[in-house]
Amino acid sequence: MPDGKILTLWTIRAAAILYVASLIAWLRRRDHGARLTWSLACLLYLAHVGCAFNFYHHWSHSAAYEDTSRRTTELLGAGWGGGLYFNYLFTAVWIVDAIWWWRGLAVYRRRPRWMHASVHVFFAFMFFNAVVVFAAGPVRWLGLVATATLGFIWWQSGLSSAGRASSDNGTDV
Repeated sequence: MPDGKILTLWTIRAAAILYVASLIAWLRRRDHGARLTWSLACLLYLAHVGCAFNFYHHWSHSAAYEDTSRRTTELLGAGWGGGLYFNYLFTAVWIVDAIWWWRGLAVYRRRPRWMHASVHVFFAFMFFNAVVVFAAGPVRWLGLVATATLGFIWWQSGLSSAGRASSDNGTDV
């Protein structure tokens, strides 16, 4: 396997692992660890985007669109490359969200619930598509396990932590 393909695959795999770790930390109210892993996952995701555009698409939006369309056709039978725009939106939202979080944990936790929910529903949709729908083999199975685990922890955290104060004592660092 060429180095570019290895780098492209492993940057997104590492980003996905850190994404899951960040959500687990967030749901368990480990704010500082969640913020750090969220930010590192974002940086690795950005490295993946750079690798994909460099090694696969030769810095061409048209090539990326055609590749997205081809993969969507192979999997779903619909020749549509518009999923690429969801990836662009995902990238922008993650960058903004990570920067917002570094403005301060208290500020981040006080953002409107609808905004927080919108970001995480969108991310869950993108994550599920990346690691289950468009993945194959062991990655798909690990993606299913990760999705189920996150769902369980989210459900459990809603039952056990309603109204609980942050484990980081509300520090705004």
